[in-house]
Amino acid sequence: MTWRATVLTLFPDMFPGPLGYSLAGRAQAVGLWSLEATDLRAFATDRHRSVDDTPFGGGAGMVLRADVADAALASVADGRPMVALTPRGRAFTQADARRLAAGPGAILLCGRYEGIDQRVIDARGLEEISIGDYVLSGGEPAALVLLDAAVRLLPGVMGAQESAEEESFSAGLLEYPHYTRPADWQGRHVPEVLLSGNHAAIAAWRRAEAERITRTRRPDLWAVHSSQGHSPRPPIAFPPAAP
Repeated sequence: MTWRATVLTLFPDMFPGPLGYSLAGRAQAVGLWSLEATDLRAFATDRHRSVDDTPFGGGAGMVLRADVADAALASVADGRPMVALTPRGRAFTQADARRLAAGPGAILLCGRYEGIDQRVIDARGLEEISIGDYVLSGGEPAALVLLDAAVRLLPGVMGAQESAEEESFSAGLLEYPHYTRPADWQGRHVPEVLLSGNHAAIAAWRRAEAERITRTRRPDLWAVHSSQGHSPRPPIAFPPAAP
């Protein structure tokens, strides 16, 4: 069954954007997933195609109207998860990407202006998601990020399933460093263990490096990882490089 994404936006021409290239683009071309970008202005009820209005209680900016957003959501509602992309939402994680990829698809409502009328969020049970602690001009870039993260996990999109299993966040850790040819570049050498042919030692080195990097760069992730009963690997004596 094709994984289906619907984006409700004021700027449908922003899609598919980068999703039309590389893995996501090829997967869409062969029918592994589909994308529909729907213009919110099509659901406006006045001749000016108004989709926003001033906030009750005063304040700067405009608010996306509940009636317009609800009509747009009603036109595509079919049991798929509904997501509102907003900076006040819960932080998007790799676990969310896996959860969405395992389902039938997603319906994404892109916020604009000062936000979306809370009543439609509550009435439709929208899941509010943010891609980071910063503010964008609208939810469209966030929708692209969410879709890219989910689509690449669909069966058949990536060539090697091991790539998804070993990459950052999949095991609660950042990914280990990568190296390729040449083995000696500007006097910088590839770690000898990676040239040893000893697969057990290589796996141990990669795990230790993933732990070291996570502990140093993302203490928040490391705290969660440690709280689950994991502990750093002890120092490992690696074999010398193969002749």
